Amino acid sequence: MSAQIYQISRWRIILIALFLILLVVSLCARIALLQVSPNYERGFAFLQAQGEARSNRTIDIPAPRGMILDREGRPLAVSTPVISVWADPELVGLSDSEIAGLAHELELDEETLSLKLKDQSGRRFVYLKRGMVPNSRERLEPFVGRGVYLMEEYRRFYPSGEVFAQVVGFTDIDEQGQEGVELSLDEILRGTSGSQLVVRDLKGRVVESAEVLQPASPGDNITLTLDTRLQYVAYRQLKEAVTSHGAASGSLVTMDVESGEILAMVNQPAFNPNNRSDIEPNSVRNRVLTDLFEPGSTIKAFTLLAALESGRYRPETVVDTSPGRMQVPGKMIYDPVNYGPLTLSEILAKSSQVGTAKIALDLDPDRLPLLLQRVGLGELPGIGFPGEAAGSVPQYYEWEPIERTTLAYGYGLAVSPMQLAQAYAVFGNGGFRVTPKLYRDAPSIEPERVADEGLVDDVLQMLRGVVETGTATKAATESYDVAGKTGTTHFYGEFGYEAHEYSALFAGLAPAEDPRIVTIVVIHEPQTDYYGGGSVAAPVFSAVTEATLRILGETPSAALSARLSSASDQVDVLAQQGLVP
Repeated sequence: MSAQIYQISRWRIILIALFLILLVVSLCARIALLQVSPNYERGFAFLQAQGEARSNRTIDIPAPRGMILDREGRPLAVSTPVISVWADPELVGLSDSEIAGLAHELELDEETLSLKLKDQSGRRFVYLKRGMVPNSRERLEPFVGRGVYLMEEYRRFYPSGEVFAQVVGFTDIDEQGQEGVELSLDEILRGTSGSQLVVRDLKGRVVESAEVLQPASPGDNITLTLDTRLQYVAYRQLKEAVTSHGAASGSLVTMDVESGEILAMVNQPAFNPNNRSDIEPNSVRNRVLTDLFEPGSTIKAFTLLAALESGRYRPETVVDTSPGRMQVPGKMIYDPVNYGPLTLSEILAKSSQVGTAKIALDLDPDRLPLLLQRVGLGELPGIGFPGEAAGSVPQYYEWEPIERTTLAYGYGLAVSPMQLAQAYAVFGNGGFRVTPKLYRDAPSIEPERVADEGLVDDVLQMLRGVVETGTATKAATESYDVAGKTGTTHFYGEFGYEAHEYSALFAGLAPAEDPRIVTIVVIHEPQTDYYGGGSVAAPVFSAVTEATLRILGETPSAALSARLSSASDQVDVLAQQGLVP
């Protein structure tokens, strides 16, 4: 009995041993297949992929936006690296005290942060704070993981602040252009993000950077024709004038008369693109290019050019303006006083409405409108800027006398400061019309002759007289002879022309003997007792022109040299007489 039991137990042991051996062999074979055979179903390739899927991630590599530079390469808009904090609300595992600490670091209210995480519980990606400085990473590191993560981004920064604000514009938080150059050239400035494979730990932190799948491609830089030094000069003078006169707004543009390159372009009111929390809508637009107004007496220079082109007038031709007023159907036209007989040069210097009106009625009705169109009024300047305005020049089949006279002294048409600068550049460029240029790399357009060189030189000399003895004596500078014309127009409001609201204008060129720059100054609704172009806009032109030409290295005018030489001779005589040391 006992021997039989012993024999059965032995066979059982052998069977169990064989089973165990077979099991070990099967497991080894299974492991070998999983680790070695690439074609085995759910083999090592599958397992490796599953492991990588749980630890490897593809992340975006942010691409910096291209810089915006001035003509000398000074940065006007740059993209700086920042840290953004985001969360996966379903995975957030922070305690109440940790949420309070995170809220403190993010400069958020604790309750606001808690509600944000709860309200977005159905989402897998929620921004908590964007645009934090890079050195915030160390303070945020204790909170990273458990559903809270960091990512690198870029934020736009504008070193010159409000000085270039309306020209450069700004981007939104995702660095998409919203205004100005940032908007008009957004596709060129915008970079292309790349991608990279990384290994994350259980807390979602990057522990290893693997291969770069697609390198990031930064955006292209844009170089403007503006000069930072000239821009600051223009901005400071315009802001001071608008503030001191309590004006509603103002614009100024300076352009090279030969190349058409815009050297300075400023507006008031302005805004700081680095802090847009309190931006007023009327401070964003670039008024130099978008705002239209009636140019008033600045158009008289073109009326006299049209008169010279007719062949019936010369600069010394006399027009009798007595008795200082004239009646046209529907309106009485006045001069401040009875100037009596005036030459064309004197009509421009004194800005005689009566003299200008008489000349206009003596010309063919279409002569002046066609001339205004030739110099660029009523057409887009062609800069390619958002909101650029074309303005308008009236056209009639049959002109009424009142329409002809008011057009002759600058009413009934609409221009922008940029258009007026383009038109006045014709006087400084020998009768050639140039296309304004804001981007250095923009193709140059061949200048077009639109007027006779001799005739525009005649008008240029008349414009010098306006500054020397006429209505624009405050436009004169210490170092350079200048030429230009004032303008004062009634502001057109909701119910028509306002009796006591004005726009003060000045359009000028310098140096007068061989103009290099043209500058337009427009100040709307000054609230002081002095509101005319000669009192409000001309001094701004003087200060900006003096500084601009000095910065550009322009030699002082010959007239100034003569005055200095005369003064030096007088000092020598006094010294010889022992009257000065």
